[in-house]
Amino acid sequence: MGEGQRVLVFGAYGHTGRFVVARLRDRGFVPVLSGRDADKLRDLAAAHEGVEARPATVDDADALDGALADTAAVINCAGPFATTAAPLIEAALRAGIPYVDVAAEIEANADTFTRYADRARAEGAVIVPAMAFYGGLGDLLATAALGDWTAADEVHIAYGLSSWHPTAGTRTAGAVSRERRDGRRVLCTNGRLEYRDDEAPTLKWDFPHPMGTRAVVGEFTMADAVTITSHLPVPEVRGYMTVEAVRDLAAPDTPAPAPVDESGRSAQTFLLDVVVRSGGEERRAVARGQDIYAVSAPLAVEAVDRVLSGRTRTTGVASAGALFDAEDFLRALAPHVSFELFP
Repeated sequence: MGEGQRVLVFGAYGHTGRFVVARLRDRGFVPVLSGRDADKLRDLAAAHEGVEARPATVDDADALDGALADTAAVINCAGPFATTAAPLIEAALRAGIPYVDVAAEIEANADTFTRYADRARAEGAVIVPAMAFYGGLGDLLATAALGDWTAADEVHIAYGLSSWHPTAGTRTAGAVSRERRDGRRVLCTNGRLEYRDDEAPTLKWDFPHPMGTRAVVGEFTMADAVTITSHLPVPEVRGYMTVEAVRDLAAPDTPAPAPVDESGRSAQTFLLDVVVRSGGEERRAVARGQDIYAVSAPLAVEAVDRVLSGRTRTTGVASAGALFDAEDFLRALAPHVSFELFP
C-alpha cells in the first residue's frame, strides 16, 4: 500500500487522470494534482480532502521541478505524449523519482525507449511508458502467455471492445499520430514498425466466450507493438479491433464516455485476447473488464506501488512485462480485470 507516499498526477483533471487520482487514494497514496489549468486543479482538489494542487506547464522546467518536490513518483496522464512525455521524464530524472505514463501513442512510446534507454539505465532510474490498457495490459498478457518459452514467432492481440467512445484526449493524440505518420497506418513486422498506405483488412476473430466470432479490422496496431518488442524476441505483433469500435473511433460525432456507475466508469466492456504462437504450438491469455480508460488507473497505480516497494526486475526504460512478474501483476488487478491463462 502507499503508506501516505505522495505521487504527482500530471493531467490530474483529465478523464483518465481522475480515475488515477481516485485509485491512488484507494491504495493509500496521497495524490498531488498538477497540469496546466489552475482552475480545474483547484476544483478537483476541492473534491478531495487533503490533496494539493500544483499547476505547471511542460514548457516551464522550474514549475515542473516545484511540482515534483517531495513526491515519490509521477504518473503522466496528459496527452499528447509526444509533447508531454520528454519534459516530464526530464523532470523525474532531475528529481530522482520513477516516471510512469499512460501513453497510447505508438511513436511517443518508441521515442521514450530510443531517447532515454541508455541514460535511465546508467542512472538506475525507472521509466515505464504505456502503463495502461494499450501497451501495458497487452504486454503483460503476452509475457504471461509466453511463460517458459524464450521466444515466439508471432503475438496476436485482439481487442474485443463493445464500443469505443473516445475522449477529447484520445482524439487529440490520434491527430498528432496521424500527422507524424502522414496519414499512413502502422504495422509491426520483422521486428520493426513499418508504415503503409493501403487499407487494413477486415477479418474474423474467434474470441473466447461470451463474445464468440466477431468481425475485426486486422493489422490494427497499438502501443503493445512497442512494449512487447522492447523486451520479447517476437518478430510479428499483429492487432485486431472489433469493427464496431473502429467505427465509433472514426466517427466525428461519437460522444465522449458517459458514466454509468458511482466510480465514473462507462458501460463499455472489453475482452483482450492475446495469442502467442511458436512453431506449431499456441498459448493464450485473456483479460476482461469494463472501461478501457478506467482500467488504466489500477494498471498505472499498481506499477507505481511495485516500483516504490522494490518489486521490479530491472531499471531503465522498461515495459510492464519486462519490469514486473506478469502473471502476479495481472492477478493483482482483480476485481478490475479478470485474467485467464491457457497454456
